[in-house]
Amino acid sequence: MQQPASSRFQPFEVIAKTRESETITSFTLAPRNKDHWRSFEAGQFLTIRIPDGADGHVLRNYTVSSSPRESGIYRISVKREAAPSAQLPQGFGSCWLHDAVEPGMVLDIDTPRGAFRLDTESTRPVVLLSGGVGLTPTVSMLHVLAHETDRPVWFIHACDSMAVHALRNEVEGLAAARSGITVHFCHRFAGDDDMQAGRCHSTGFLGREVLQKLLPLDDYEFYMCGPPPFMKALFGILTCLGVRKERIAYEFFGPASLLSEPELQTAKPTAPNAGDGTGATATVSNDGMRIVLQKSGRELAWTESCSSLLDCLEANGIEPEFSCRAGICGTCEQGFVSGEVDYFEEPLDEVPQGRVLLCCTKPKSSVVLDL
Repeated sequence: MQQPASSRFQPFEVIAKTRESETITSFTLAPRNKDHWRSFEAGQFLTIRIPDGADGHVLRNYTVSSSPRESGIYRISVKREAAPSAQLPQGFGSCWLHDAVEPGMVLDIDTPRGAFRLDTESTRPVVLLSGGVGLTPTVSMLHVLAHETDRPVWFIHACDSMAVHALRNEVEGLAAARSGITVHFCHRFAGDDDMQAGRCHSTGFLGREVLQKLLPLDDYEFYMCGPPPFMKALFGILTCLGVRKERIAYEFFGPASLLSEPELQTAKPTAPNAGDGTGATATVSNDGMRIVLQKSGRELAWTESCSSLLDCLEANGIEPEFSCRAGICGTCEQGFVSGEVDYFEEPLDEVPQGRVLLCCTKPKSSVVLDL
């Protein structure tokens, strides 16, 4: 039976607050009860309750930037998302953490989760690509790669300038821990002496030419995290260079269709079935499992290259509402008519009968959705 969300959040004390750059601050968190700490995999995130000022709370997700080898604590590194204009709001959670949270305060935190994880079974060379605060999962991954493997690693990070470059010394220290780790920093607005002083290795936008010079031909695994424009540009460069899409793991909060044009599969109408009273049914056809959309009459082929039902829908040009992509917010909840699914990420709250969360499920059989 699923554990209630109210009992899954536990009190963690802020034991350190560290300014990493002009915009990014790290918070080190330790459980009040040592039994509440859970191990995590590099790339995963924490869900934190943020008070909303009205006796309630909102949920925000922050990637763990510390090493999984550091038992008993988590570190999150958070960018303060200031309002880009007077007409737009500031980042609610990030500004609260930066402005109001100090050592000694207690935060309610859920256990680590997330499907963006380093494949520790693989022996392929690894490229860690990040933009801005997107380096938080790649730094955690670098800790594992530096101390627990001998895999060749390229850590490539792009940001605006030295002023906003976070965790630089930590990355350089990890790179020096063993041979086979290459670091490249690209500053969009580098100062006149930044290149000469070795504070960055290239300037402007991180592009194809830099990657081609930096990476010898090989069968890499890429892990990529950053803002949507960065992700879209790098995804396009990598695929144009011949990198197979299944070799590119990425995390960002936006629809997968932002990375590339959706590869539409042939939509097939499905006839209603009056026998079970649902109005539609899904059957396994000769070419595999199907995702049937009851309202539109479309039928989509499920492929194992899709990470979730949400991913499959997006790959076919359908963009349901979503927010967290991790089974937390409930935004992607949809009517579930028939079939079986597997939750690869446990939902924060119990999902009602006849409903399904698209972001954290894969089909175990052909399914019918109320879409």
